[in-house]
Amino acid sequence: MGFHLPLIFALLSLAAVALANHAAQPAPQLYWNSVLPNTQMPRAISELLHPDPTKPIDHKGKPENTVLPELRVPFFYRVYDHPTDNQLHYKNVAIFFLEKDMRSGTTMNFQFPRNSNTATFLPRESAQSIPFSSNKLPEIFNHFSVKPTSVEAKTIKKTIEECEAPGIKGEEIYCATSLESMVDFSTSKLRTRNVQAISTEVLEKGATMSIHKYTTMPGLKKLAGDKVVVCHKQNYPYAVFYCHAIKPTAAYVLSLKGDDGVKVKAVAICHLDTSEWNPKHLAFQILKVKPGTIPICHFLPIDHIVWVPNHKTA
Repeated sequence: MGFHLPLIFALLSLAAVALANHAAQPAPQLYWNSVLPNTQMPRAISELLHPDPTKPIDHKGKPENTVLPELRVPFFYRVYDHPTDNQLHYKNVAIFFLEKDMRSGTTMNFQFPRNSNTATFLPRESAQSIPFSSNKLPEIFNHFSVKPTSVEAKTIKKTIEECEAPGIKGEEIYCATSLESMVDFSTSKLRTRNVQAISTEVLEKGATMSIHKYTTMPGLKKLAGDKVVVCHKQNYPYAVFYCHAIKPTAAYVLSLKGDDGVKVKAVAICHLDTSEWNPKHLAFQILKVKPGTIPICHFLPIDHIVWVPNHKTA
């Protein structure tokens, strides 16, 4: 039998391309593909895999100016926090709402801003080599060439303190300093690798992030399971997510259309038991309800992720 050299060369070329593509993928993406081969990566994660080529890189291999001052809009409002005067200014925005407010045809004012901190993921090995503890703040400031009295230092300190703060009863908290650790925490708490990872997406490029009136469209979808893991992007020099497993919780995906015509695939989280929440929580003031009386819902910003099982697990 003769050798078919053109066919052999073609196969070798395909193999070389596959190897090159594999090598070009960052380590976090390779880990995702190996652990979650059947789970589509949400945009909120895929956008953080590659450093922004337009940002200068300093001598320590990190993008410059990646830590930003505290955001004004309450992207992430913990259940044991007291509302600030600044947060109370947003009572005309649907930060929190009730399950009935997701019915088709319902309207509410909202905005879907993006956290302006676009810091990307570090490989797990790199992240683990950098201290992440309030006991190591001087070392952390030195690593990132941050002055202890600067706004950047205050932001780093605040993020770490939030990560170290205890949760409420029934809440399991973990700050993921890498994509690999986020995957491990989420799948371990859901007790399955057969999961969905979903984020809110504004479907039109160039859409404005200001407040608009949104109308709920038909097609509300409730996701599986009564335990979810939600991961919130934090302000830090590299991508850090505050993840917490909460039960009982319901997660929904719904379509919204703004008064400017922009369409949004929104993820909503409904907390079914609020009896352990701080009575002064902003949600109770906005909705005029008491703890433990009715489920309270909120949308996820576009850089947060909800993890749910693909099927009900025990």
